Amino acid sequence: MRQHLRVDVARAIERLKVLLGPAGYLEDAGDIEPFLTDHRKLYRGVTLLVALPSSTSEVASLVEICAAAGLGMVPHGGNTSYCGGATPREQGSEIVVSLRRMNRVRSLDALNYSMTVEAGCVLAAIQRAAEEADRLFPMSLGSEGSCTIGGNLSTNAGGTAVLRYGMMRDLVLGLEVVLPDGRVLDQLKPLRKDNTGYDLKQLFVGAEGTLGIVTAACLKLFPRPRGYATALVALASPQAAVDLLTGLRGSLGDNVTTFELLPRSALELVCRHIDGATDPFGHPHHWYALVEVSLPQADSDLAERLQTELAAGIERGALDDALLAASLGQRSAFWKLRENIPEAQAREGASLKHDVSVQTGRLPEFIDEGALLLERLVPGVRLVAYGHLGDGNLHFNLSFPSGGDQRVFLQRAEEVHRAIHELVARYRGSFSAEHGIGRHKVAELERYEDPVALDLMRRLKRVLDPDGIMNPGKVLREE
Repeated sequence: MRQHLRVDVARAIERLKVLLGPAGYLEDAGDIEPFLTDHRKLYRGVTLLVALPSSTSEVASLVEICAAAGLGMVPHGGNTSYCGGATPREQGSEIVVSLRRMNRVRSLDALNYSMTVEAGCVLAAIQRAAEEADRLFPMSLGSEGSCTIGGNLSTNAGGTAVLRYGMMRDLVLGLEVVLPDGRVLDQLKPLRKDNTGYDLKQLFVGAEGTLGIVTAACLKLFPRPRGYATALVALASPQAAVDLLTGLRGSLGDNVTTFELLPRSALELVCRHIDGATDPFGHPHHWYALVEVSLPQADSDLAERLQTELAAGIERGALDDALLAASLGQRSAFWKLRENIPEAQAREGASLKHDVSVQTGRLPEFIDEGALLLERLVPGVRLVAYGHLGDGNLHFNLSFPSGGDQRVFLQRAEEVHRAIHELVARYRGSFSAEHGIGRHKVAELERYEDPVALDLMRRLKRVLDPDGIMNPGKVLREE
């Protein structure tokens, strides 16, 4: 039986090569190497073939061939996953399906504020296409120059503008998906109101390719902002940041687009390791907030209103200091401090990462309790808790103690992860706020998810993918 299965797989690989043509697949070791290791180098897999389909019909035919042979498929976007969600496993029993050749903007309707794009479109290219039509696609990530919209959808990406525009599932109007049996689900209607039964597209947003392969999406567009005001605010505590956010949203409403929290430890790492990064304040502060507000009108008094709010906060003693960007260059310098934290922490050395969320109002308490917990576990550990305070999502990261043994520090990873995730559970938060489950957090999902919800996920997987060929072992353990 096993020999028969190997023969079927070998025949399937040959059929795939014929289907895709010479430009439609990779099999040489050097060519497939970039597809075998995940972004964080947590996993290294083996694959029989990297398929490069160029159309939805080719994806559908590819899936039919793989389904007949029981051959697993791993959808692959820009390889920016933090959880190993786009990396084949070590058994070598799967092919990688890269949609990088499917990168067309199929249509853009400026009057309807919508655009339809293929899954292999790089996020930055989508942003540019919208801008050329005087519209905004608001998803913004540090990896936007390489991540693809298919991956953004499959992981329900977040980013720095969630406070104003929502996560990826809030920005999609419709999807085109190839199902595990090769059928094409066409839900690409550019409608904001459509109550014809179940909202099927949402099944595939955040599913990480385990229920089907997203091949195209209809996305929401917005008016392009012309008026920006950006400030870097110095604060004594996370509670002061929450109070500032509350006040700004009360006075400026949805014009508050971004509210990012940075600790002193993060700013020091960036200034130490990133060329051209400098501390814009004259002396150190404990915490910082990067605040951005925007309006469609260029001639608004937005900057003045923000400045007035910040000045009042300083006068009350609620804020330590604030700098309002006076130019695009200064705005870029502020954003450089935020966007380069992951790179700076990597250059510093060993780190442990957590992508967590709790209610915004409880974040200060969570940070304080987490810091005390970590100091007991790993004395001298450097907490680098930063991120999207506006939507309750922090990257609760740790850098090894100064002068400590990095290897010994990493050996404590399982103990530290368990302690942090248990704390998150007590706060009724999420251990995976925006990076998904992938392979890395399968056991965590089993430990912390509601058993009824987990049972429904497994049932759904069995119904749509009974043979378990769609991204096996990701999100849910292979049965």
